[in-house]
Amino acid sequence: MAEILRFEDVAKRFPGADYNAVDHVDLSVDDGEFVAILGTSGSGKTTLLKLVNRLYEPDSGRIYLRGEDISAQDPVQLRRGIGYVIQQIGLFPHMTVKSNIATVPRILKWDADRTDARVDELLRLVGLDPEEYRDRFPAQLSGGQQQRVGLARALAVDPVVMLLDEPFGAIDAINRSALQDELLAIHRESRKTYLFVTHDIAEAFKLGTRVLIMHDGKVVQYDTPDVIKSAPAGAFVEELIGSAV
Repeated sequence: MAEILRFEDVAKRFPGADYNAVDHVDLSVDDGEFVAILGTSGSGKTTLLKLVNRLYEPDSGRIYLRGEDISAQDPVQLRRGIGYVIQQIGLFPHMTVKSNIATVPRILKWDADRTDARVDELLRLVGLDPEEYRDRFPAQLSGGQQQRVGLARALAVDPVVMLLDEPFGAIDAINRSALQDELLAIHRESRKTYLFVTHDIAEAFKLGTRVLIMHDGKVVQYDTPDVIKSAPAGAFVEELIGSAV
């Protein structure tokens, strides 16, 4: 597979801190991968994700997307090509499902027919019937349905990479499992590159083609779930896996 994302010696320290939130990370992600980013609270998972869409800027190092240094790109244009889904979803409550999904296409001045077709395509992709859901408002949806709409909105303009920051963290266990299955199907269908932050070990191993384990801002292991389970890289990873058994 072709490399789509690369971190070269990337470090980030927040003002007043005496340690790096992301501590000299080197790694690459191949096109079409589903990378689950796993670690305890404060390990640097979300910071690493936010460096990709320049919500945070690194103090040192470089991040390359499709071979281009993202620091040389306009951050607004960069973000329009990156899907971003968070736990809080962030749907606009006064707008319909259709209008929420069409937010970025509208900014990009897509014509109405193209926008409508894309909205319906994405609703079907995330398992929501367009006829039934496109004119509903967020308050008329369950938490799981809202999360599906948030995912559809992030996919609207065919992003290069999808960033997902604990998107199922507030969902109950039964719906969470169903959404995980749905997300795997969407990933296979969309063939996008996903970076998915979670603190749930079972979720990371279920979803990830590779799992990135972080601790104190460092990458302690980055491999397939099978390799990590059979050959954990050190005591921290061994203890992390053991806590899920």
